[in-house]
Amino acid sequence: LNVDPPDHTRLRRLVSRAFTPARVAALEPAVRAIAGRLLDDLAAAGPGATVDLIEGYAYPLPFEVIGALLGIPAADRPRLHAWFQVLLTGWAGDPPAEAVEASDGIVGYLRELVETKRRQPGEDLVSVLVAVDDDMLTTQELLSTLFQLVVAGHDTTASLIGNGVVALLDYPRQLQALLADPRRMPAAIDELIRFTAPVPHATFRVTTEPVTVGGVEIPAREQVLVCLGSANRDPGRFPAPHALDIGRGDGTNLGLGHGIHYCLGAPLARLEARVAFEALLGRHPGLLLAVDRDALTWTRGDGLVLRGLASLPVVLGPSSIPAKSRRHR
Repeated sequence: LNVDPPDHTRLRRLVSRAFTPARVAALEPAVRAIAGRLLDDLAAAGPGATVDLIEGYAYPLPFEVIGALLGIPAADRPRLHAWFQVLLTGWAGDPPAEAVEASDGIVGYLRELVETKRRQPGEDLVSVLVAVDDDMLTTQELLSTLFQLVVAGHDTTASLIGNGVVALLDYPRQLQALLADPRRMPAAIDELIRFTAPVPHATFRVTTEPVTVGGVEIPAREQVLVCLGSANRDPGRFPAPHALDIGRGDGTNLGLGHGIHYCLGAPLARLEARVAFEALLGRHPGLLLAVDRDALTWTRGDGLVLRGLASLPVVLGPSSIPAKSRRHR
């Protein structure tokens, strides 16, 4: 995220082989199976029960997928999952002891995973990367890359799913249009990326020369923070930008970045989100919030680069949305 060519080119080329369109498309049956199993688990709570859609669906779905892609054994995923939950909760000031412990645990686990794959390689991405010569990928770069892939491979998509459900409930006409024509799902995913800002800011960038923005001159070699969420609400680019409209037709936005740092896993994120919404809305088209809309809080992640719900209490049935939940914002 924070390196320039030629190092960036080298690192991205090594990892990008796992995210080719053909390889990602081949993952769809597995993603559907995971979504179906998670929905079965939620439905087991019984009709009318309140369930947390973040904890029980939006978060574990992409985590299971990235775990399988990297070759993390299923038995190890709950432990890794728990560490990342601690690490991505967010805090003010210096990290608390539990966050440091979680970070150390993750790095230690990844080191062990790398050593295991050196001895017993498989068909997963970690095995592919450990087979690369040391002069092409150092151990530090490998561990950093794996850490980043796990974070970017699950938390952003989890936020998109949770944020997207709330947006669709806020705009019931858009939800009904999507239910009436599921073929609009790919366009709806792009609009939800634009509208809900699961990644509201880019990682830090540095000016290479003086630049003037909004009448303010920023000198060269100054750190800047680019607000992707603001760009995606630009009225000069998007008519009625503060409204959700799955029929915009042009999915081009900055929600997945731009240029050489464009999201490496964009095809996988779109696949996971599409399957997640198709499975959820196909089985529970009448899901509704179990709490007042104003009681929801967006605290998952650091609040700067990541923006996701802490929890999303919902009732999965009935098959239609009661009038009291039809709040058009």
